[in-house]
Amino acid sequence: MSKSTASQVINGHSKQFRISDATRDRVLAVAAEHHYQPSIHARSLNVARSYTLGLVVPEMTNYGFAACSNELETLCRENGMQLLIACTDENTSQETMVVNNLIQRQVDGLIVASSMLHDAEYVKISQQLPVVLFDRHMPDTLLPLVVCEAIEASAELVARVAKNHQDEFYFLGGQPRISPTRDRLAGFQLGLERAGVRLNPEWIQYGNYHPSSGYEMFANLCARLGRPPKALYVASCGLMEGVLRYMSQHKLLDSDIHLCSFDDHYLYDSLTVKIDTVAQDCRELAIHCFTMIIDLINEQPVEQKQCYLSPKLHWRHADSI
Repeated sequence: MSKSTASQVINGHSKQFRISDATRDRVLAVAAEHHYQPSIHARSLNVARSYTLGLVVPEMTNYGFAACSNELETLCRENGMQLLIACTDENTSQETMVVNNLIQRQVDGLIVASSMLHDAEYVKISQQLPVVLFDRHMPDTLLPLVVCEAIEASAELVARVAKNHQDEFYFLGGQPRISPTRDRLAGFQLGLERAGVRLNPEWIQYGNYHPSSGYEMFANLCARLGRPPKALYVASCGLMEGVLRYMSQHKLLDSDIHLCSFDDHYLYDSLTVKIDTVAQDCRELAIHCFTMIIDLINEQPVEQKQCYLSPKLHWRHADSI
């Protein structure tokens, strides 16, 4: 067996060079026996690549970002790459710092859920390495983008719920300056309009996407009303976590409130309180991001540079189905 054949197998190119399964298995068995690991440094010197990707997210405790990060890490590992994750805490100065750190570590590309309001910095960066924006978009950006569509999906959910709650329907959102809040609010407003419900400006409450913010906004709302609201659209799983914690502490889980939310969580199926959701597919989001960034790194044509994925509606309330 030649050295080149062994090298091709070790580097995951057996199919490309039509190496038989029997030969591949023999090479891998010998490599495992001797605990052989290919040198990533030698590999990167040969092809001027580091085989690392940088992922920039606002926080890791957010369920959606955690799920996407997990899927991306798996995709990288399965393809002989390493994922480096950095968090910004929704701070643009910190975002600039962590992005520069990743660039200094010579990542091959960046996947970013940005807290910035404009794309100027990433346009500059994209001139030296590929950048894919995900989860969030910036006004008029031409950068590659993968986002879960929120306006139409939210409108469809809210319109159905609002038919039974025309006199009271509240919205709890995160920071209004970022696109997820703006899009989910736009969908909420459109849904009310389709249901023939006139929006009361007092129904809209803003905070941030931490669970503590959901808890505080919901607590203030219950205190002001003297009871839970009749219907509530919550803009993320993190905010819903805070709402549910308050409801649990104050024995409100059996109340008649109609809860609905953007983002789904597998634990929602186990709760006594029912929650209708706009469920984005984190795996699909990760696959599209990974495929796009790899194509850009390899200088391959990208068919659709700005991809808007369609979420699914998950109905749990009996009067929604």
